[in-house]
Amino acid sequence: MAKDLFSTQSALYARYRPDYPQELYDHILSFVNKKDTAWDCATGNGQAAVVLADHFKKVVATDISASQIDKAVHKENIEYIVCPAESTPFADNTFDLVTVAQAYHWLKWDAFKKEMTRVCKRGAVIAVWMYDRTDIEKVDEAVRDFYKNITGPYWDYERKYVEEKYATVDFDYELLPVKEFETILHWKREDMLGYISTWSAVQKYIKVNGQSPLPIIEEKIKELWPDDEIKKVVFPVYLKLGRINK
Repeated sequence: MAKDLFSTQSALYARYRPDYPQELYDHILSFVNKKDTAWDCATGNGQAAVVLADHFKKVVATDISASQIDKAVHKENIEYIVCPAESTPFADNTFDLVTVAQAYHWLKWDAFKKEMTRVCKRGAVIAVWMYDRTDIEKVDEAVRDFYKNITGPYWDYERKYVEEKYATVDFDYELLPVKEFETILHWKREDMLGYISTWSAVQKYIKVNGQSPLPIIEEKIKELWPDDEIKKVVFPVYLKLGRINK
């Protein structure tokens, strides 16, 4: 079963985690043969599920965190279910598309593939993607120092797959063409600090030490980022895309 590292900060996650570019969805959907039913696995607060709902008759969105799903945006054709990715209540040959956004590194890949192959139609598409840390003028050095030297020891092992841009994850499917994408946002200082507060390593630091490390980075960012200044923030997005031929 995948790890649940985000229940404790589900409200922050819903508010501060970046969305994904429409160009990413358009690219994925161009390979989907039918648009009856999609499964957004490890949905979190439903960021991807909400977009998919505009293209599919039905979207089923799952997560192991009931707290995350409680914060999800609801639409008439989205069904939210609390369950692990590797063991679901779905019937065989149900889905035309499976998506895993910013969470594939937490899954047990062999068990997930077995389950996904069972519940997907022949020729269904699987899309998994992640975004990397952003570079921001004048602020980047402070954030990277905080990431490496303050929260570094508190990241789980699986974080390395994100740092490697998913180049080393197991993804044994018929590969489809991919491109690189970007999420472009315009943030105030509080948005960056809110985003950092959602890091699983920050929550683990709090659990271990009984206090938050955020004041360390907050003071540095205040020196570099005036309160009323809006900065362009770019998150590079990396996609792996495959087809299920069983």
